[in-house]
Amino acid sequence: MKKIILSIISLIFIIQVSLSQKSRQVIPISDSGNHELRLNIATSIGGMPEVTYEYFPLDNMGVGISAAVAAESVEFLKNRAQFTGFYRVYFGNKKSCGFFIEGNMAYNFQAEISEVSVYDSSTLSFKYIKSEKKSNNFGFGAAIGVKLLARNRFVGEIYAGGGRLFNKSIIGGYPRVGLSLGIRL
Repeated sequence: MKKIILSIISLIFIIQVSLSQKSRQVIPISDSGNHELRLNIATSIGGMPEVTYEYFPLDNMGVGISAAVAAESVEFLKNRAQFTGFYRVYFGNKKSCGFFIEGNMAYNFQAEISEVSVYDSSTLSFKYIKSEKKSNNFGFGAAIGVKLLARNRFVGEIYAGGGRLFNKSIIGGYPRVGLSLGIRL
């Protein structure tokens, strides 16, 4: 009787173990897609969410575009929108990940509200005049960073850099920083 019960328990255990081991399809990193979509978490917290698309024509390079639009008021954030095109060279062993350097160019919209007080001698009081200054600028910059790719095609990256704006800009440059999460398609 003990042998029969032990055999049944062993058989149930073997069936349970064999059924619980589902086969997982592991996608090799080299077969991962050539397109990537990311959201920059750092700039989103700062009030200017940035969405990025990147294409990988070769295993060690990428070209892409980022678009960021301010969600905060002009008083808090003078950069209102920015569109950035970039080219990256990757130095990692996997396809388009690891350490990278980036060259970029940006088209930037800025606004500033200033308040000027003017003395009116006829009323013997000050008048406050608000004026808004807007500028559209073009600039060049560079950044360095690291990209990590998981087997399930999720991507994380951190990068830092900046650029210089030309034309009559309100702010002379733009930051290129990020902590981005996304997916490779």
